[in-house]
Amino acid sequence: MHEPEATTTPTTPAAHARVERLIRFFESLSPQRLGELGSIYTPNAYFKDPFNEVRGLAEIRAIFEHMYVALEKPCFVVTGTVAQDDECFVTWNFEFRMKAWDRQTLQTIRGTSHLKFTTDGLVDYHRDYWDAAEELYEKLPVVGSLMRWLKKRANS
Repeated sequence: MHEPEATTTPTTPAAHARVERLIRFFESLSPQRLGELGSIYTPNAYFKDPFNEVRGLAEIRAIFEHMYVALEKPCFVVTGTVAQDDECFVTWNFEFRMKAWDRQTLQTIRGTSHLKFTTDGLVDYHRDYWDAAEELYEKLPVVGSLMRWLKKRANS
């Protein structure tokens, strides 16, 4: 099975520009670029994913800093977007290798982000949706066996 092609359907040229800028930023994110988060997020932006819920640019930056400490070569690959007015949904693959174990195997988490922009084009709301059990826990050496067993039991 292959992934569908990326699509972008913003309603205005401004929406298109802000979504394209966001995609370029996240697909080229690196530890050296973390200082540029203020050009993407408002100072008091809200961010939530399966492991974090924070408010503020410093807290968001701390999440990305930790990502670079814990993971080897993490990168985002945007696979699609839907934009309307001042918000968008972005589907993505997050690719990385674990520093703690199995540095050889490329891991992929598939997810989506719901983003809301301010009138000046900055992100004020960022909510990531992805299945931590399927995309992460099932791949861990010890926990993975338990998670797969639980999933199998729930489906029987």
